[in-house]
Amino acid sequence: MRKLLLLAFAFLLICPLLTAQQPLDNDAIIKLAKAAISDDLLITTINASPGHYDVSPNGLIALKAASLSDKVVAAIVLKANRGSANTPRGTATADTNAAFKSEAGYPATGPNGLPPGIDDVGVYYRNSSGAWIPILPETVTFESASRLADLASAGIVRSDLNGKIDGAHSHLTAQLPVIFAVYLPENVEITEYALLELHPTQNARMFLSAEGGFLHTEARAQRDQIEFLPEKLAPRLYQITLPGDEGAGEYGLLAPGVKRTSNKEVIARIYTVSATD
Repeated sequence: MRKLLLLAFAFLLICPLLTAQQPLDNDAIIKLAKAAISDDLLITTINASPGHYDVSPNGLIALKAASLSDKVVAAIVLKANRGSANTPRGTATADTNAAFKSEAGYPATGPNGLPPGIDDVGVYYRNSSGAWIPILPETVTFESASRLADLASAGIVRSDLNGKIDGAHSHLTAQLPVIFAVYLPENVEITEYALLELHPTQNARMFLSAEGGFLHTEARAQRDQIEFLPEKLAPRLYQITLPGDEGAGEYGLLAPGVKRTSNKEVIARIYTVSATD
């Protein structure tokens, strides 16, 4: 009985806010959540009030960034889907059940069939709140560029090659295990990517690998290459996990393909992270 009285009192407190902000939207729910309104009361309010909600990938990321629980976000998605004339009855429940499993460790699925936040070709990482965040690529420069270009055209390399990335540390710091998502370009396989351990120097990070996702050798030298088992999440979308037992340090996911610059350097793209325990 006391709990019911408290809920009723809280509802009376937020009534003026609801009246002033009809219909509800993402910002209104975030404000209510910051006022320490319980999840149960938030869901009741969402279901009982008209609303115009942004359930695009960016909208969902903003809701999770505001520390809303998956139950509340799911209620928002359900409400938004019920308001869409193009949504068949019963579809919203099935979609929402699939969409909000991130707290249990499963991939979330957004309206475009991909996890919220993944909407373009590239590499992403999952942050502590479960949201997918894009990683900006860095440039790898390879030693012996002219020789490498000749060998690349032949498709055979018989000696190890050094890759160099400027800066002793990545701009991205994440706690182990680090989970990447790779949304592949068309006609590219996930096996063409290479997960590498990087060795910091005073002003750069280095790796020694004869393969690196773009060259193939008879010896298959992989001194700094880490084996991984990709998990398919959707067409052209794979998850790669850097396990905790690799230890803290600098790591990179090397993308396939190289190009030659105007000054005859051979470069490639790499997505890096400073992993912490």
